[in-house]
Amino acid sequence: MTPETFDERAATWDDEAHLDRASQVADLLRETVPLSPGTRLLDYGAGTGLLSQHLVGDVGHLVVADPSEGMRAVARGKVERDVLPGAEVIDLDLGRDPVPADLEVDVIAAMMALHHVPDLPPVLSAFARLLAPGGHLAIVDLEAEDGSFHGDGFDGHLGFDPERLTAWLMDAGFEVPRIQRALTITKEEREYGLFLAVARLAVATG
Repeated sequence: MTPETFDERAATWDDEAHLDRASQVADLLRETVPLSPGTRLLDYGAGTGLLSQHLVGDVGHLVVADPSEGMRAVARGKVERDVLPGAEVIDLDLGRDPVPADLEVDVIAAMMALHHVPDLPPVLSAFARLLAPGGHLAIVDLEAEDGSFHGDGFDGHLGFDPERLTAWLMDAGFEVPRIQRALTITKEEREYGLFLAVARLAVATG
């Protein structure tokens, strides 16, 4: 799906299923990623900022990034209503845009975003450049599936194989990730598994 497609869906995106998914993912991140009032978090491919709004009380500065103007407009409304107090909402697509020189964060979270990125390794490398030393990347996304999740014409990834994702992360500068089943979601009466991968930025030696 394109940013324009997400523009069309933005106004109705915050339904019960998406709210529940974000709440479950936020619980997982609290258990697996070091979060504190000083943590700077980038919610990448954030949509309307659902994950961020569940983590407002657990981190410091929030950066909500999405290429869809419709999704960003909803997120900005949440900032104005103090649902996302003080959050920075930005247009960022690291498959298209350079790494912002003035942005450094401690944690990057990407929930159901990266299977939409056709060429993922350069984006993972960009994440590594955005993270402070010792920072963490948390990915929640589809386990390998048969193509039925999005259907015909989808040009992204049909989920991810853990070994391939591990290799990509390590090539990008991360330590070996911890990968676990996160949750199961239902779409059109079919169940799909989502994984959580947490990877720490490798410490340079020498």
